[in-house]
Amino acid sequence: MMGRIAGFAFGMLSFWAPLAHAAQTNAPSTASSRVKIETVAKGLANPWGLQVLPDGRFLVTERPGRLKLISADGKTAWDISGVPKCETQRQGGLLDVALSPGFASDGLIFFSFSEPRGEAGNGTSVARAKLVLGGEGGHLENVQIIFQQQPAINSAAHFGSRLVFARDGTLFVTTGDRFSARDQAQNPGNHLGKVIHITADGAPAADNPKLASWDGKVWSIGHRNMQGAALHPQTGQLWTVEHGAMGGDELNHPEAGKNYGWPVITYGRDYNGKSIGVGTAKDGMEQPVYYWDPSIAVSGLMFYTGDMFPSWRGNALIGALNGAQLQRLVFANGVVVAQETLLGEFGERIRDVRQAPDGSVLVLTDSPQGRLLRLSPAP
Repeated sequence: MMGRIAGFAFGMLSFWAPLAHAAQTNAPSTASSRVKIETVAKGLANPWGLQVLPDGRFLVTERPGRLKLISADGKTAWDISGVPKCETQRQGGLLDVALSPGFASDGLIFFSFSEPRGEAGNGTSVARAKLVLGGEGGHLENVQIIFQQQPAINSAAHFGSRLVFARDGTLFVTTGDRFSARDQAQNPGNHLGKVIHITADGAPAADNPKLASWDGKVWSIGHRNMQGAALHPQTGQLWTVEHGAMGGDELNHPEAGKNYGWPVITYGRDYNGKSIGVGTAKDGMEQPVYYWDPSIAVSGLMFYTGDMFPSWRGNALIGALNGAQLQRLVFANGVVVAQETLLGEFGERIRDVRQAPDGSVLVLTDSPQGRLLRLSPAP
């Protein structure tokens, strides 16, 4: 199956200059390119997170609470046993997965999930475990929960959650505001609507903000529901995408000790059409790098660095759920100057996007019969 998408007017453009102070939206469309789309694997139950193992096999989380090992050719899939119980109502379940920076020697994986906590409710948690593989599947050993979002909330929405290792081996965890507790995204003493920054053992990272009333694990506040995160390949800085309400999806680069506004400022509106907060700006609160209005329900983020698509280098690739697309953002001097819609003809929700070792792009589609796709240049 072929998509139509062509050569670009923009080549590799710089991220090095400071970002603009005003938020941006509705960048012009760039010329299209030709992309070959292959289905690697299918029949996945609402796949959420993806990693490529050193031997070429794939590790995929399914939101109903299953961890899958998929052969390199996509023809065979096995269950990995030992996954903790997940809260699987609505948006909850087994979420992201990340390989330890030392995976080749320690075999550790980290994963986030919606953890049931009895009468208190539930919350986003992060666990680590040793991945033990055999000829057919494998299991998790020594599962340890290293982070529990506090407080627990009786909600089935807005869990976040992406996991990104920083270059120093610490771990960024994105969390949601849990929908029913959105005002708590402004409370730096808890973990709702925050970027969390911890060590691989779950302790607060050493360079976290040392601010009065801030929980020691909190990096930044004022976020709604971050479902995409990645390190910038040149600067090593964390970038995130988060859902707005009706409009107001955001691309940010969260910095330590800063407030990103939700729900005091936003470019979106509430689901009943009413305004949220005080408007789009307030002193002491950060503007997004870019926002989408109407919302495309962003999920999954990566920066392309490979050789297969040389004109994509430095571009961001962002999945969309309601928008049913993969969006490519082109930058110049830290500003989004163009965008392109990929996979729009599929009409399928895009949950995650990753770069394969060979420079192709891997995409997870979110449905009860989800697929793992590979994008490469069309002949």
